[in-house]
Amino acid sequence: MSENRPPKFVNLVISLECVLLAAFLILLSPVGTVISDSMAVSGQVSEADKEDGSSEKKPDQKKDFIKWVDFQVNKEAMQQAFRYDVDTCQSEIHLNWIELLAYLGARYGGDFSRYKAADMKAIADRVLGGEKMEDITRDMKYYSYYLEAYGAVLGGMVGEFKVEIPMSEAPEFALKEHGNEDPNGESGQSQEHKADDGKVWVTKYGLKAFSPIAKNYPYSDYSDFGVARSYGFKRQHLGHDMMGQVGTPVIAVESGYVEAMGWNQYGGWRLGIRSFDGKRYYYYAHLRKNFPYHKSLQEGSIVQAGDVIGYLGRTGYSRTENTNNIDKPHLHFGIQLIFDESQKDGNNEIWIDCYEIVKFLAVNRAETVKKQETKEYYRVYQMIDPAIPGGPAEQRMPEDDE
Repeated sequence: MSENRPPKFVNLVISLECVLLAAFLILLSPVGTVISDSMAVSGQVSEADKEDGSSEKKPDQKKDFIKWVDFQVNKEAMQQAFRYDVDTCQSEIHLNWIELLAYLGARYGGDFSRYKAADMKAIADRVLGGEKMEDITRDMKYYSYYLEAYGAVLGGMVGEFKVEIPMSEAPEFALKEHGNEDPNGESGQSQEHKADDGKVWVTKYGLKAFSPIAKNYPYSDYSDFGVARSYGFKRQHLGHDMMGQVGTPVIAVESGYVEAMGWNQYGGWRLGIRSFDGKRYYYYAHLRKNFPYHKSLQEGSIVQAGDVIGYLGRTGYSRTENTNNIDKPHLHFGIQLIFDESQKDGNNEIWIDCYEIVKFLAVNRAETVKKQETKEYYRVYQMIDPAIPGGPAEQRMPEDDE
């Protein structure tokens, strides 16, 4: 074979380069544009497209959603913004607590160690003075991000609801002539309702989310988000631990539906509740051995904020179900944000530090009562959350065993 003859692989490389060059020139031509456009719409029809009756193929669209949230809003800022919201709920200008927090988030770059009450007052005064928040924030590059992010975190916590309160705490107008109307009804001049057992129904606007630990049960906690964990593999703690006594009633923070229920080798007996808007997933783990859940629950069950959902324990850290391998009894409470369903499971999950949220919610703890025959707990004061589709079912203690 002649030494001047190029090897076969060199000829192959030259041929491939020619093909690629020809393809590049075609794509630059009008014909190439048509080909490119046709390729963009050549994807298969999605299930959503089928459901709306369209048989045409639609162009693939790049999903645009929040990929990460570092929630640093402290209790003091939440409390102040909440008070502005509640205090103006019947005023001509109603301040929105999430908008106030989003404004400060954009101003601070999310770092609420810089928080000053005077800054909150200043923006509240501007809005109350007639300025529009959209005008104030027009040139704030990240305001829309913080508004969406903080809305995802706090969106289900404040609003209007009906609730039972002790008759001794009821305002005078709640005890008058409209005491027998249906709390679910719309008739009458008042929406107050005389309940049984010395209770009165009242309509409120305010905090309708609850602490995860029932009223009158002690617990201790500290900021522990992100600390190291070693069971199974080295990882970060993506929740908040609340140390308490075994059997302490665990409370639904927000209304939603049971999305996950059962054993997990890390969380033991655990419960996952999804908010109705789909943006929040509340995770309750290490529930009690043998009796982890309220007996009324199953996957798909609707729960209302303030309902008893389970009992504190120390299960977990084992592949064997119903095993107590946690040294100290505690509730692991976590909040996951979901802006797209691809973030629900896997490497794209967004878990936030909820320590300050737990401190904020400590002012609203559900009172419970125990039925001795069954050892089950029930909420004492019922609530009607309008966020629940079709209306909630009351969690009252039954008079007789079922």
